[in-house]
Amino acid sequence: MTGASEGRVVVPCFDSLALRDIPAPDHADVVLVPLPAGAPTDPVVWAETIFSPAAAPAWVKAMFGLRQALVGLIGVRRGGSGIFAVRETVGPEALIAADDRHLDFRAGVAVDGALRMVRVTTTVRLHGWRGRLYFAPVRLLHEPVTMAMLRRAARHLAS
Repeated sequence: MTGASEGRVVVPCFDSLALRDIPAPDHADVVLVPLPAGAPTDPVVWAETIFSPAAAPAWVKAMFGLRQALVGLIGVRRGGSGIFAVRETVGPEALIAADDRHLDFRAGVAVDGALRMVRVTTTVRLHGWRGRLYFAPVRLLHEPVTMAMLRRAARHLAS
């Protein structure tokens, strides 16, 4: 591909820390938004803002509240306050990782300053019937929830 305004060749490439631990996921998705002018390029700042309960849109908070109320019915632990803590950072990407009895979850938050994009890559490995039952409704909502959280973070970090 050639960038029209720059006249440079852009070779698409994709890699993520989220794929390192779960290279053959049961579920994966990628959402991205343009990096707002003046926003930081530190992936840890982005990850912490995206996954901050205080910064989540109201409807996403309601969905997380519903999740917390229902998961005990199938023997899944409620998420604690540190569930979305950044585990490590490699270059321009921060990794959030959580392993539990029903699934393993990874979210790689990458900031590409050259292409001016922020990307969240999610991978999930399901464990047994609990994982499949838990993730059936989550699968339908995961991408729109992640996109809403990423867009809210972009608005917050642009100011």
